[in-house]
Amino acid sequence: MKKIALVPGDGIGPEVISSALRVLNAAGFDGELVEFDIGYGRWRRDGKAITDDDIERMKDCDCILFGAITTPPDPGYRSVLIRIRKELDLYANIRPLRSSRIDVIIVRENTEGLYSGLEMLGDEEARTVRVITRKGSQRIAEVACRIASERKHLTIIHKANVLKSDVLFLKTCREVAERYGIRYDDMLVDAAAYNMVIRPEMFDVMVTTNLFGDILSDEGAGIVGSLGLCASANLGDRWALFEPIHGSAPDIAGNGIANPVGAIRSAAMMLEWFGEMERAQSIHQAVDRTLSKGVKTPDLGGLCTTSEFTDAVIDEMRRAGAC
Repeated sequence: MKKIALVPGDGIGPEVISSALRVLNAAGFDGELVEFDIGYGRWRRDGKAITDDDIERMKDCDCILFGAITTPPDPGYRSVLIRIRKELDLYANIRPLRSSRIDVIIVRENTEGLYSGLEMLGDEEARTVRVITRKGSQRIAEVACRIASERKHLTIIHKANVLKSDVLFLKTCREVAERYGIRYDDMLVDAAAYNMVIRPEMFDVMVTTNLFGDILSDEGAGIVGSLGLCASANLGDRWALFEPIHGSAPDIAGNGIANPVGAIRSAAMMLEWFGEMERAQSIHQAVDRTLSKGVKTPDLGGLCTTSEFTDAVIDEMRRAGAC
């Protein structure tokens, strides 16, 4: 039986994960759920957001379904998500962005760059080491090329004209793209940010470093319509983690108005990873039909609660005979 580490987290995390689980159940997904109490709430209680034992228990699972966790600006707090990505070597972050204006997949390196964790904080100066390796660049380029081989073309996003560490990233990505026979170009990250707003149709698959990918995918979510609509997969060679790209949104937590689409689509991406394509597609299609009927949460200008939107998705699945 498939074994899934369930991390609801805090803020709106438990609310959207609840919606994702309801949709998975309606789709007939069968798996063992192992729930983890990790994150900001636990850190406030006992000073530890996640432990070594938690990591080892996660490694005993096939993958992780993740809600959202608050990361406070406290020097003593280490990001739970970054630690999980590093410990499980989830090096490829895949973020699809689709709407009437845009159809892009951002492939983001997930374990190095400016999120290396190599930092020095002083009273007069603070430093973060930006780590770019040939191995990290090569394997993320290979993931991007495999995705691009089934689509149109690849764009390598960088800032090699200023950041000399990006020279290695760009060179390595070019080499991999040529080896795969992928049609590709490259673009400076600031130009890419501009063109995503002005001409998003020019992009297909984008591959980039950690921080650039983080920023561009949030920009893309704005073009799509809301952070709440977007899902992601964090993939390694052995494990995977699936999560909506939004944060914990503590200002609306508990109000029942969080948009669950990102979490629901993340659950569908998990099904795809397990090879259950038909179930995954039924979920994506039900979400699309629900939104097209004007059933929306407040972030999209609608009046639906999280639960009401989830009910509508499940109703669409039933009408289509998917549950």
